[in-house]
Amino acid sequence: MQNRPDITMDAVYTAPGYLFRRMQQIAVAIFIEECRDFDLTPVQYAALIAIRTHPGIDATRLSAVIAFDRSTLGSVIERLEAKGYIERKPAPEDKRVKLLYLTKAGSSLLRDIMPAVDRAQVRMLQPLKPADRKTLLVLLAQLVDLNNEASRVPLRAEDALEHLGKVG
Repeated sequence: MQNRPDITMDAVYTAPGYLFRRMQQIAVAIFIEECRDFDLTPVQYAALIAIRTHPGIDATRLSAVIAFDRSTLGSVIERLEAKGYIERKPAPEDKRVKLLYLTKAGSSLLRDIMPAVDRAQVRMLQPLKPADRKTLLVLLAQLVDLNNEASRVPLRAEDALEHLGKVG
């Protein structure tokens, strides 16, 4: 048996995984607080943005575009539909496939919630100096990109048309 010192809570508190998990908890709490009048979660918000960006997207592609587990996404879609923010329509070529569309209420919600989302994003980084905010975002984007394939649900940016660099 290897002679190894006991791991302390200080070691836990300074571990990258712990810090990422805590910041995720904090980010969600700030989002929920700022957006409480809209009764929307961060994942629901991301789904609405993706559906607005890609009208007629199906759930499988939506899962890839927002990097969210397909099995859990079903309940997100159901909640958004129950709230009247999206509607599902059968695909013309395969009636079993449901295509997702934003409703007028969903479009209005996205317009109205943007100031609250912006406040939440600012609050998450507010304690840092401006230069540190930029550095943190660059490093986080790099880490997420380089570790994308390690995710249970890797982001498939190629499924998001705005990332294809299309000429228009």
